[in-house]
Amino acid sequence: MQPALGVTEPAAIAFAVAKARQYVSGQLKGITLTLNSGMYKNAFTCGIPHTKYVGNEYAAALGYVAADAEKGLECLDAATAADSRKAKEIVERRMIHVISGEVSSKIYIRAEIVTDEGNASVTIRDRHTNICEITRGSEVVFHKEASLQAEGVKGSDDISVIHRYTLRQIVNYVRNVPMEEIRFISRAYDVNLRLFRQALRSGKTPFAHYLYLQNGSQIISSDEQKSASLLCNASIEARVIGLSQPAMSITGSGAHGIIATLPLYASQQVNGYDEDSLLRATALSYLVCMYIKEYSGRLSAFCGCAIAAGTGMACGLAYLKGAGVQTLALVIRNMASGITGMICDGGNHGCTIKGIVAVDAAFRAVDFALQGIAIESLHGINGNTPEDTMRNMGLIASPGMTTTEVTVLDIMKNKTK
Repeated sequence: MQPALGVTEPAAIAFAVAKARQYVSGQLKGITLTLNSGMYKNAFTCGIPHTKYVGNEYAAALGYVAADAEKGLECLDAATAADSRKAKEIVERRMIHVISGEVSSKIYIRAEIVTDEGNASVTIRDRHTNICEITRGSEVVFHKEASLQAEGVKGSDDISVIHRYTLRQIVNYVRNVPMEEIRFISRAYDVNLRLFRQALRSGKTPFAHYLYLQNGSQIISSDEQKSASLLCNASIEARVIGLSQPAMSITGSGAHGIIATLPLYASQQVNGYDEDSLLRATALSYLVCMYIKEYSGRLSAFCGCAIAAGTGMACGLAYLKGAGVQTLALVIRNMASGITGMICDGGNHGCTIKGIVAVDAAFRAVDFALQGIAIESLHGINGNTPEDTMRNMGLIASPGMTTTEVTVLDIMKNKTK
């Protein structure tokens, strides 16, 4: 869990540039960004907070003129209209050069600033704020290995820690973990609900306002699914168009964090579940999302928001309704059979529709599973166990959709010619 202002990819670009600027002085001559395919794509037309502009170049320019690197993914929270005008001038003077690098689901950013007095660069790998190298001129002033093994994400056998556990063990943990150990999750609801309220106040969120109308002009109505879709997707829309409130991210994505939480809050409000049940369901939602994402990679060619976070949320929803491990396995099979393969074409307004589809799919998957109805394990990419099914879902993205990533990038680049 980490707060993120705007979509995490533009924020990470701004953070990298702001960090590099700390190591060089003088008048700007140019900034070169090298981004892996997922980073390039996700920030390509994404709204940036405190500006009407979108995309990689403006994220870098605003990072140079206004970002506070000490604030991480909230580095742009103090940017002003004057900063936006300065960033626009930098872009129009063609001082930002963006290179689409390796086709990969692993995060990579290299931001190099050149001035009339020297140059400096910052390299980020694997996580949005994981700096692995800083250079000033020809001097390497900071370096660490890019591997996250030291942080406990990988074990000595190179298996992600979460993949050592079964769904049954995860559910057992969620049921029995002392509440004081997961109480911190409640902060996600504080953050994400503030973003939702901003969406309803904004005149730039047409989906949010129509979802509100569909829900009887109520935030929480007697219709659980419509309330869930409103809370979730109004917040996603606010985020991708660049409104000024942060989202609470999970696995490096604000949209993942929104989908994994707000539909569960709607279910709790409509049905009167207690707060402890909500936090336990959210822990399950997060863990299932993480389980799939550790296979698919952080930035892949499929929509992890809908597929990974959506499946986690569906499991959390079923848990609130009393589902046990066997029913949760059915939920996962229904989600895997339904929406696996939905493409990611960057962080943009289209994420709103993908979120709407994910919420609809989750409610359907849970409804069927609670009746004992599911796609059998012998069909399609479903596995013999829920762990196998989640693994297969991730593998569809990486390595399965690598060529899809290339095609999506080509389409996006050709639109700008």
